Order: sequence, then structure tokens, then C-alpha cells
Amino acid sequence: MFKELTSVFSLLKSDKFLDSYESVLYLINKGRDKNRKFTHIVSINPEIMVLSFFNKEFRGVIRKAQFLIADGVGVVVAAKILYNRKLVRVTGSGLIEKILNSAKIGSFRVLLIGGRPGLAKKISDCYNSKSKKIFCLGIEGIKDIKNVKKKEIKEIKSIVSSFKPHIVFLAFGSPNQEIFAWRYRDLFDKNIVVGVGGGFDYLGGVVPRAPKLLRKYGLEWLFRLIVQPKRVFRQARLLVFVLFILILYVYYSFKKVFGNK
Repeated sequence: MFKELTSVFSLLKSDKFLDSYESVLYLINKGRDKNRKFTHIVSINPEIMVLSFFNKEFRGVIRKAQFLIADGVGVVVAAKILYNRKLVRVTGSGLIEKILNSAKIGSFRVLLIGGRPGLAKKISDCYNSKSKKIFCLGIEGIKDIKNVKKKEIKEIKSIVSSFKPHIVFLAFGSPNQEIFAWRYRDLFDKNIVVGVGGGFDYLGGVVPRAPKLLRKYGLEWLFRLIVQPKRVFRQARLLVFVLFILILYVYYSFKKVFGNK
């Protein structure tokens, strides 16, 4: 158990963390040549860290990801407390918006897969209507992410092959979206892939965004809990996350004082 805990939190020391939205844009531009390949970016927040503790496959997928982003103030705080590491917060919902706005005036393509029925298409139609070109495509893709059909994979493969997106956003929730991206990485062998959970809900106006003041201090989770009380059981994972930090803080403090004695 303790081995898994240190394994999960040691990610916060990784040099894979991107420190800005511009870093992702740089990766897109860098990957335009013929040698571009599957690149997995995983968002790290308290809930994902707790889930990965209890899910070995998910933990392995995160370890194999080429890049990480700190999507959650809890992760930033934990990195500072445990490892005196300063991480820059890069939110998944903010990343989608930034990429879509950049793609609108740039020359790269974005594919949205997942979310509520029709939502990805609604978002892509909205952004395409503001541009002279079709740069964004939105599809539901998978009806049930826990029971993926061969027909669905074949259709996604066909769309990826014809549309040739530079970046793909998956909205199936964690750990499903990250595990799906890794299991079917051959579908995205020339793409950047990012799981964004409920990011489409914010972008499509299904769930209201938290006020700027709450976003500034990383309290979006509290606002979402107020507007969606059903999330109370999911938010309980935050308490587990805090407990994990306390356990590790005591362990590292003890080790610092007494060493290996």
C-alpha cells in the first residue's frame, strides 16, 4: 500500500509537467512534420491521483504519458508541501478553449470525442461558424466507454484518417478516457491526445463556469458541488487526497530527522 502511495505522489516530481497553455501549442506546431507520433498528455488533479492509487492500470497509463498538466490547485499545493516543487496550474477546460481559439486563426485541426450526446458537435459547429474554414470536428464516438464496440473504433479510425487532427480531446471521464487513449493509441498514432473529463460541459454551457474569483483560488470544485450536489460522493476523494498528503508529510519528516536509522 505504501509503495503505491509513494509511486502515485512521486509523479509530482516529474519533469513531464507542462507549465503553460503555450507549451501545448508548441507541441502542436512541433508535431506538424511527417515524423509526428502519438503524444499523450494527462491532466493531474486530486481525484485522478486518488483513482490511480486504487487502479494499477490507470497508474501505469499515467506513468507512460509523455506529458502531464497540473489541473487542480490541490496538486500544486501537494507538490509544494511534499517536494518544495512549484507547479504551474494548467486547467483542462482552459486548455480546450485556448487551443480552439488558436486553431481558429491558425492552421491546425482539433477533434472532440465524447461528452454528452450531441455536445461535441454543438461545440465544433459553434467554433466553425466563427471561422472561414472547418478546423474543428465533434463526435460522440463511443456510446458506452466501458463497452467499446468494434464498429465505433472503425468509425473513429476513419474520421481520424480523413480529418487528420493535430490534437484530440477525449471527454469520457477519468480513468476511462486515459485508459482508452492508451489502449487504442494506434488510432491516434500521429496525434496529441488529451483527456478533459467534463471540459465539454463548461465549453458547451451545460454546466456554468465558476466565478473568476473562485477560479483564481482553485475553488471550482466547491462551485460545482453547489450546482451539482450529486457530486458530493466524488468530492469525498478530496478528503482521501488530504489524508494521503498528511501520511506522506509525516513519513518524509520522520525520514528527514531520523534518516535510515
